[in-house]
Amino acid sequence: MGKNKLKKFAEIEQMDHVFQFPFARLESEGFPLKGNWHMGFFNNNNPIVIEIGCGRGEYTVGLARRFPDRNFIGIDIKGARIHAGAKQALIDGLKNVAFLRTNVELLPFFFSSGEVEEIWITFPDPQMKKPRRRLTSTMFLDTYRKVLRPDGIINLKTDSPFLYTYTERLVRLNRLPVVANISDIYHTPEALTDILRIRTHYESQWLDRGLTIKYLAFSLPQYLDLTEPEEDDIPLDTYRSYGRNYNTRNQNDTIS
Repeated sequence: MGKNKLKKFAEIEQMDHVFQFPFARLESEGFPLKGNWHMGFFNNNNPIVIEIGCGRGEYTVGLARRFPDRNFIGIDIKGARIHAGAKQALIDGLKNVAFLRTNVELLPFFFSSGEVEEIWITFPDPQMKKPRRRLTSTMFLDTYRKVLRPDGIINLKTDSPFLYTYTERLVRLNRLPVVANISDIYHTPEALTDILRIRTHYESQWLDRGLTIKYLAFSLPQYLDLTEPEEDDIPLDTYRSYGRNYNTRNQNDTIS
């Protein structure tokens, strides 16, 4: 492990707004803020929004800047990635931001039922060959609604035609209420809200390469047996992301 990565791990260990709990400790002690994020950490009763697979935290921090009356928690398993967003939140003096280093499957260990108002999933791996690993699969949706309020909102922002089509089919098949469905946000001026203008590291890659960015938001009823859609006829994506040393240009709200 490189010295820079070790330095980042050491720094986030000292940050009061970054939480890391090994699974063994979760099982034996539980997470002290579960059910108590509002008053135990944020000191308010404002709605809680989480970003799944937050990476460098661009969306978590970008949303927190725009909505001081809401609380935001970025979640990722990679501590070195979280470091960038956590550090930026400190620089900006944001009090409505936290970061949680954990696997998505463990969300119910960290949040009580109904404690989360809304979920953002930004540019996840489409997992074309591993359906159960897709962050919009029925397995993960079942996990999300263990912590979401009734009819809480799921926001998916993606470059992947495959993941977008798959999720759109899942939503249609299960008759989930659609909040927004935009197949190309940057060529739909009336839909390009300030929220959707926030760009992540990977989003800037895709835009530089002329790819379209899609957005799908839907609410998730609590009591509904979800069914997986057919996907054999969905074309696979034909491109890959650049390596970690790729430098993007013109990144609004991107954290260096």
